[in-house]
Amino acid sequence: MSGLLIENAGAIATLAGGLRRGPSQSDAAVVSVGSLAVACWDGRILAAGTADDVTRQIAAKGLPLNAFHRVDGRGGLVTPGLVDAHTHLLFAGTREAEWQLRSRGAGYLEALAAGGGILSTVAATRAASDEELLAGGRARLNQMLANGTTTAEAKSGYALNVGGELRLLELVARLSHAGPIELVPTFLGAHAVPAEFRLRAAGALAAADASVTGATTGPAADPTEAYVADVIAVQLPAVARQGIARFCDVFCERGVFSADQSRRILRAAADLGLALRLHADELAPSGGAELAAVLGCLSADHLGAPSEAGIAALARAAEAGTPVVATLLPATSWFLGKHHFAPARRFIDAGVPVALATDLNPGTSPTLSLPLVMSIACVEMGLSPAEALSAVTINAAHSLGMAAEIGSIEPGKQADLVVWSVPTLEQIPYWLGGSQARIVVKRGVPVFDRG
Repeated sequence: MSGLLIENAGAIATLAGGLRRGPSQSDAAVVSVGSLAVACWDGRILAAGTADDVTRQIAAKGLPLNAFHRVDGRGGLVTPGLVDAHTHLLFAGTREAEWQLRSRGAGYLEALAAGGGILSTVAATRAASDEELLAGGRARLNQMLANGTTTAEAKSGYALNVGGELRLLELVARLSHAGPIELVPTFLGAHAVPAEFRLRAAGALAAADASVTGATTGPAADPTEAYVADVIAVQLPAVARQGIARFCDVFCERGVFSADQSRRILRAAADLGLALRLHADELAPSGGAELAAVLGCLSADHLGAPSEAGIAALARAAEAGTPVVATLLPATSWFLGKHHFAPARRFIDAGVPVALATDLNPGTSPTLSLPLVMSIACVEMGLSPAEALSAVTINAAHSLGMAAEIGSIEPGKQADLVVWSVPTLEQIPYWLGGSQARIVVKRGVPVFDRG
């Protein structure tokens, strides 16, 4: 059978009509009158609406009803498959000890400077075998699927050397090929400066008489600049030759990579054919939002502390028809114990399209649930449930450059769907931490059924 027919749906949130920004962020394009159905054929959406209308459209295509596998919607809501547009999927080890230290007052950048944070995960990931990393990735993807995710971005960034970064991208490709969740690989070599570059700089300084030679101002004295040069000259060309990564990302933040360093890396990536996204202004204004607008990044992520100029730059880009999606990560702020979240309402009021993502990672957001992220966004950021649903479907798809294929229920699009056990979209974030995805469909095939 090449067809799938979801019958007896109570409502369909189609998200049809393209990117949501400003007032349209709250328009989930819900159909809720009558007995509803969604028909799929050869992995694509054929029709959605009232059962009678869908049946007519099936007949108009000359397709027999007995060629469709039937799924009972049981009065539940049907939505597009959820799109997680920011994850650090592949890693080894956990960091619950660091989490406990933070609860007693230690700062995130303080832990990073001491060799913890990202660098502790880098050490564990470098030491892990391919099968260990794949097994961890599969386990996490299974839980994401059970929460309604059908597409996810997956970053490298926990190796910080050319061989390790290529290995992580290869493993992402293997997991995506195995399915059912479709993965979008992103190269994040500029995630942090690895320990060996810090040690190399320290050794160079120890061997020189700084008061005479001025070594503190030379390249060897700046491990960040040395690592930026390695990313640009060594890692990026190798990533481009490998041909797996679709995006390049940089952690643009005070104490990590400056806006100027981020600009140089991203321009080199663009010259090699990679699309751009950016960790921007997570902890303090760093010029990241402005840089994302200037470079035409598809997404600027985190944005916990953007400047007024940064918000204005993103608003101008959206108005000019070159929107940078503001991909906000509220579970990260929440898990870090922050009481200051990204200004989602400011972005929406300024006409900047907003997406939400998990930021799945072992240190600052160990969550696999986009519905939970929606709940946090509604409670802490003031988003409505409809705005949050737009943020994890059509807008997240736009942030990945995939809105022509996924993110909405429209004829011809890829048939990625979720049948929820609840009747309204408001109940997805309402059930805090709940598992309300009953059936998940990828390319027209049911791939998860809670029973």
